[in-house]
Amino acid sequence: MLRRESTKRELIGNEGMVLLDMIRRLNRRSATGHLLKLIEKTHPADTAWIFRHLTEKERSEIFSIIAQTKMIGEFLSELDDAIMVLLVQQLTPQYMANVIADMASDDAADILEAIPEELADEIRKYMEKKDLEEVEGLLQYHPESAGGLMSPDFLSLEEYLTVDESIAIIQQKSEELEMVFYLYITHNDGKLAGVISLRQLLMNSPKRKLKDIMNPHVISVSTDTDQGEVAHVVSQYNILAVPVVDSAYNLVGIVTVDDIIDVIREEATEEFLQMAGAGKDREILLKSTIDSAALRAPWLFASWIGGVMAMIIIGTFEHELSQVLALASFIPIVMGMGGNIATQSSTIIVRGMATGRVNMSALWNVIFKEMRVGVLLGVLYGLFLGVLAYFVHHEPKLLGVVVGLSIFGSMVMAATIGTVIPLILKRFGIDAAIATGPFVTTAIDIVGVLMYFYVAKMLLGL
Repeated sequence: MLRRESTKRELIGNEGMVLLDMIRRLNRRSATGHLLKLIEKTHPADTAWIFRHLTEKERSEIFSIIAQTKMIGEFLSELDDAIMVLLVQQLTPQYMANVIADMASDDAADILEAIPEELADEIRKYMEKKDLEEVEGLLQYHPESAGGLMSPDFLSLEEYLTVDESIAIIQQKSEELEMVFYLYITHNDGKLAGVISLRQLLMNSPKRKLKDIMNPHVISVSTDTDQGEVAHVVSQYNILAVPVVDSAYNLVGIVTVDDIIDVIREEATEEFLQMAGAGKDREILLKSTIDSAALRAPWLFASWIGGVMAMIIIGTFEHELSQVLALASFIPIVMGMGGNIATQSSTIIVRGMATGRVNMSALWNVIFKEMRVGVLLGVLYGLFLGVLAYFVHHEPKLLGVVVGLSIFGSMVMAATIGTVIPLILKRFGIDAAIATGPFVTTAIDIVGVLMYFYVAKMLLGL
């Protein structure tokens, strides 16, 4: 949710490192009073950033001070889940129930979703009925859906209200609720009817009714809409919030732009990790050495399989290699150029699909465009390497042609495969990000080496 407290300024530039050093020095001197004042003046997001750079001993000592402040709820919601869970487990369920009571309900739901179920159940026992019902209402939705992202603390107005009545309600309730840049208008017991901006409201006559000035064409999402689609809607229409409705079109919450920024960042991180073959755990840097290795090992297995297969292929052409030893010196570049252009094509396509810039109804246009790029680059680098091979190795005379044709064929094929695989996976509803990294490059390495040796065998008469 958007932070309603504006008195704390976010850190800029090197201020964060200066503050980190200051907090460490105060902690070493046991200057608890000064440390408490400094933390209270620091934005919770900045405190969370600093906390990530502390040692375990420093975290334990400084968290005991943060727990004495009113900012602890916001602080916990800004932390990575792995760190937050460890800290919450140090607190009593009754204390956490009091902290959650002061938090926005969507942030409270996120915490209860992340911590162990036994601890969450203990905390629920101490929560007031109203707070518990609100949080449980959010927990019924999938955490990566609009229902899981939304805040129920929004302001809605009945369509029969006048402008001056609406302004009075806003003045009375705005401090308790989510942002009021947009005012959502309802009718028939909560059904979404329209929207009006706060500016538009103030520009109209005090006695005009909302139903006469509202925009009835509201951009909205349903509670089960995937968070990626919600992010696309907000980005597409450049809005600061999007209303969430249930199956009966009742307004049940809003998703604000700050939550969307988090979604975009998280999904982009997952895609980059998957494309690099490092899994999809966004908090991989916080994992232990063993856990980190365990997450990455399965993805590297594809590369290992590819390497073994390439070794077997090279072994089957041992006789040809013994006749022309110069062939061996060009194997790495044939494999590398194909793998690189395949990764480029896959990354472009995966990102294009994520941002909606790849038209799934015009797949052949996308494929042929990348194929043409492969042809152009293949001709360019094929000529470069062919000429280089001719001048470096004078015998056999057709070695330059072999190398040039192999690079050309490998790059055209790699660009095509790197484009086709993500599109096929997308068509079958599979996450396209898994097509990149080890999977595509490994496939290209195998086919590229095979093509190289067959071209050599045919042209050199081996």
